[in-house]
Amino acid sequence: MRCVVFDLDGTLADTSADLLAAANACLPRACLGPADALTAFHGGRAMLRLGFQRLGMAWSEADVDAAYPRLLEAYGAAIAVHTRLYPGAMAAVESLRRAGFAVSICTNKPEGLAEGLLRALGVREAFGALVGADTLPVRKPDPLPYRAAVERAGGVVGRSMLVGDTETDAKTGIAAGVPVALVTFGPEGRGVERFRPAALLDRFEDLPGLAGRLLG
Repeated sequence: MRCVVFDLDGTLADTSADLLAAANACLPRACLGPADALTAFHGGRAMLRLGFQRLGMAWSEADVDAAYPRLLEAYGAAIAVHTRLYPGAMAAVESLRRAGFAVSICTNKPEGLAEGLLRALGVREAFGALVGADTLPVRKPDPLPYRAAVERAGGVVGRSMLVGDTETDAKTGIAAGVPVALVTFGPEGRGVERFRPAALLDRFEDLPGLAGRLLG
């Protein structure tokens, strides 16, 4: 079975506002805002480092490590306050399913948080599998989580593709030997073109046709 694997943050959903709010809750003073959306998609530790730097504090990686569990707790408690699915995302997923594609998610968000977010958004049942940052001992761009996401959904890696929004997703595709489409509506916009994906995706309405062309 052909399979389309989706990244989550910055690809299926704009999660930046809730991620930034969780990081702000762990800093002495809120200093992260909408302009820091790209940092949000680089992970919790990146947000904390930026916050400490912006506040002019003396800090170390030990401070980041100490604050990180609190960030995860704050995020889990308010995971879908501002988060929204990108326009057309679920219509494209349903169109792929009707056309006989398996669909799944491979994300570097911890599995429990990813499961919680998808259920809060009411879309978990649309995906045949979910592989998170801690599902396996390795995470993207290692190819193993991607392969697991394909196979657990009933797909075949050789007839699969990844839809993502970052250099990590581009590197995952190269490692797994599969085509990657990078979305241009995430925080980097068309800047993702520099990662040389197989395709750029400007809107989800175009994904079913693109998947058909890339996977035959």
